[in-house]
Amino acid sequence: MTKIVIVGCGIVGAMIAYELSLIPLLDITVIEQQKPASGSTGAALGVLMGVISGKTKGRAWKLRENSLKRYESLISELESQTGIKIPVNRQGIVKLVFAGDNLEKWQKLQQTRQDKGWELAIWSREYLSRQCPQIQDERIIAAVYSPQDRQINPKILTEALVTAATQNGVKFQFGVTVQDYQNQVLLTSEGVLELDYLVIAAGLGSTPLTTFLQQTLDLRPVLGQATRFKLENNFGLGDFQPVITGNDVHLVPLGNQEYWLGATVEFPNEAGEVIPETELLEAVKQEAIAFCPILAEATILETWSGKRPRPQGQAAPVIGKLTGYDNIILATGHYRNGVLLAPATALEVKSMIC
Repeated sequence: MTKIVIVGCGIVGAMIAYELSLIPLLDITVIEQQKPASGSTGAALGVLMGVISGKTKGRAWKLRENSLKRYESLISELESQTGIKIPVNRQGIVKLVFAGDNLEKWQKLQQTRQDKGWELAIWSREYLSRQCPQIQDERIIAAVYSPQDRQINPKILTEALVTAATQNGVKFQFGVTVQDYQNQVLLTSEGVLELDYLVIAAGLGSTPLTTFLQQTLDLRPVLGQATRFKLENNFGLGDFQPVITGNDVHLVPLGNQEYWLGATVEFPNEAGEVIPETELLEAVKQEAIAFCPILAEATILETWSGKRPRPQGQAAPVIGKLTGYDNIILATGHYRNGVLLAPATALEVKSMIC
């Protein structure tokens, strides 16, 4: 039995555990110092901006493409095995194009995607008004519609991954911290774990883990704030409720006339601290009201925030072996794309181990 220990049980760690659990003769243990999806996963909106992203080649696009393909089979796979209903919005993403934006860029992307078998549609301002009558902003000149992109509830998805992996024999230890690593032995607050492979998928917690391995990975926290609100009625067409995004502000339908709105992007100060700024969240709200005026009538139900792990000095995410180690794999630093890239990350880790 090949012994594998995964540190971190956000969506990335849980996804890796599940994918590896499909391989026979692996002894897999996941340790997490808190509970599943308690870090950046728990604060994510779960918007899978893959086809509609500007990435067209290389690693950045391949990760997105592989993730989108895996998601199409993964959800039904997990629901069938666990009985957990995973909320997924399959009505796509509508991206608003404003005056001054480069519409030709989107037309080129549309052709690029079509050549690869992916669909993008360019909507006129008039067609957007018919499909999404709640959008009313003189600055808008067009919209890009991506029917194959998705939005998913990251907390419930992580729950389903943990449940399925457990059913497949993976052991999970929550409330456990790492204390040291020597000679393929991990010392934790609950005892000793022998291992053949160590996978570090701990988000911002990956930095202290790599520090005691003498290879510090520099991840910086970037804060995101979001709100959940409710309207008296669904806005727009009742049977067409896609994610709507404009100027990096996302409106995410949840059903029952509830929506998520987010998110801010707040960088650390000179002391390395990142503190939620209420005025930045208010600016996100006002931008959303500018293109969707009915939001001014919304009732705010809750506000929350989370810190995303952003690599310093290298591209996100960080996937690969830790320098100087053949058996320690990094799968972290996904910044704002942890939910989107989790399946492709897990498949890469799987290929490295197998």
